[in-house]
Amino acid sequence: MSETTVAPAAPKEMGLMARVIGIITSPRETYAAVAAAPRWLTMAILIVLVVGGSQMWFQSTAIGRQATLDESIRRIEAFGVTVSDRMYEETRKAIMDPPAWRVGMTAGMMVVGPPIVWAVLAGLLFLVFGVFTGGRATFKQLYAVVVHSGVISTLGTLFLTPLNYFRESLSSATNLGVFMPFLPESSFLGRLVGMVDLLLVWWVTSLAIGVAVTYKRKTAGVAIVLFGVYAVIAIGYAAFMAARS
Repeated sequence: MSETTVAPAAPKEMGLMARVIGIITSPRETYAAVAAAPRWLTMAILIVLVVGGSQMWFQSTAIGRQATLDESIRRIEAFGVTVSDRMYEETRKAIMDPPAWRVGMTAGMMVVGPPIVWAVLAGLLFLVFGVFTGGRATFKQLYAVVVHSGVISTLGTLFLTPLNYFRESLSSATNLGVFMPFLPESSFLGRLVGMVDLLLVWWVTSLAIGVAVTYKRKTAGVAIVLFGVYAVIAIGYAAFMAARS
């Protein structure tokens, strides 16, 4: 009696909202469906509209513009630059009363910027897990995976934008530094824990699942690579900024 081999069922195609929910609740199955049918345009449009719309709304409010000014000055001073009265006034004017062309350029970058960033990230993943290690996946599949991982960032934007409005601040509310206020902000450890953002950790984890599913690899191995890069960047930035303090 001959044995019959049953081929595994192909991942079921999912609609836009099913993919949005699936990235949050069942990422492995959702990324498998995305890799099997790498459609990304509607998801990209949704993410750009939600994230860009949230940011534009925040910047349209007096609280949002003041929070942006405060954060801009804080970042300038973090590099060891003394902010003069003239520099402060120029920065204040650019943020509090921006010319129409600047607003238009900002809106344009919110539309053009994300697809470029996604393409660069997908290209790096293609090189590391495909060209360098012999994995088999197309750039289109990886691009779709990267775009869909943006659901996590979008969810973070929807959570943080109103929170930042009521806090009247753009300082991160989801990094480990919030839970360790006893660490000096300008110290190496203070800057390092400030680089560990819980939403960013969630996004990297989600992306690792998507890449692993696409290349049919173990998620742990992919996650080690991605979090290794994250750790190098965080440690390098914290050391550089602490040295300048």
